[in-house]
This record gives sequence, C-alpha cells and structure tokens, in this order.
Amino acid sequence: METLRDVVIVIHLLGFAILFGAWVVEAAARRYQPTRLMTLGMVIALVAGLALSAPWAVEDLDYMKIGIKLVILIVIGALLGIGTARARKGTPLPAWTFWLIGILTLANVAIAVIW
Repeated sequence: METLRDVVIVIHLLGFAILFGAWVVEAAARRYQPTRLMTLGMVIALVAGLALSAPWAVEDLDYMKIGIKLVILIVIGALLGIGTARARKGTPLPAWTFWLIGILTLANVAIAVIW
C-alpha cells in the first residue's frame, strides 16, 4: 500500500512539473498565455492530490497542508480559466496574472516537498 501511495505522490509532483514546465516555456517565449498543457498539469496534480488526501492508513493526514494546497490549486485553476477565456476573446492576459500562476505553482510544490 505504501508503494502505491509513493507512486501517487510521484504522479502528483509530475502534474506540477507539467504545469510549471509549460509555464516556463510560455514565460521564456514571452507569450504570457495559459496553454492546454498547463491545464492538463493542473488537473493531474488535482486528481493525484485528492487521491493522496484519502485515508491510506500509512500515516496521519495533515489537513492544514491539504487545505492550503487545495486553495492554492483552486486559485491556479481560476487564473488558468480566466486566461483561457480571455485568450478566446482575443484579450491578452495581464502579465501579473501570468506570473502569479507560476509563483503559486512553485509555492504549491514547495509546500508539498518541504512541509
């Protein structure tokens, strides 16, 4: 059971890696637009995170950490949704919003690894 939990942790971190990697590519190209790959990475991280918050009976769950990470991920999802909707209308995403997506993603990974 512990091995399965470790695999889910790896998938969770890979979801954030996909999200952050796609964000870095867009930032390097100075496009400042969310992509489908960012959304895919966010969904992978969300699903794996929800699976991790299930009682695995391996260790006690830290509900404060789970709550904070979930709120951050919801904000990231909202920003990605707003950016996608604005891209469909042809309205550019404000640069601060794009940078906030990257900062929050990095913060979420830091919370996952360090806390």
